[in-house]
Amino acid sequence: MLLIDPHKEYPKETVSQAIIRFQDCDPLQHLNNAKYFDYFFNAREDQVPKLYGLRPLDIFQQFHAAWVVYNHHIAYVRSAMVGEWVTIYSRLIHYNEDTAVIEYVMTCEEDITFKTLLWTTLKYIDVKTGKRQPHHQPVMQYLQAIHYQAFDFNSTSFEARIKQISAAYKEKKQQKNHHNLL
Repeated sequence: MLLIDPHKEYPKETVSQAIIRFQDCDPLQHLNNAKYFDYFFNAREDQVPKLYGLRPLDIFQQFHAAWVVYNHHIAYVRSAMVGEWVTIYSRLIHYNEDTAVIEYVMTCEEDITFKTLLWTTLKYIDVKTGKRQPHHQPVMQYLQAIHYQAFDFNSTSFEARIKQISAAYKEKKQQKNHHNLL
């Protein structure tokens, strides 16, 4: 059941690590493009119940509603390779009356090399009619509680976000290299 404690500060992002499996890679040992989605969605599905006490089935059962994928924007910046450990972040970067946008970021295990960015737009639907509907009030409270606001989604394009994240990781790598020289 969806219950948000108004006095609790909820984490704004999920973090997981995963190993890139051989069966998910192409002959060049790169993670297959379609498999990135599995890694991203599985990471979020593993973390959301732990952090927020919410399972996707809860929304379905309590409100007879669900989020369905409307579209994806993905950028493959650096390949994930077979046998490599990666870190996966996910966060709710935008929501309104019937829409939610989740941002996924994949990095190397050490979190210094940016690999992939995915924005997934979800629409909230009534499962009986299959039609879009406004978020129920408890769902809006949940979205407000977990909303990641570190950048302005409405004035940031997907391409600009790639550049923001790339620049942040470039700086992070330079700082690590500088620290290693000391």
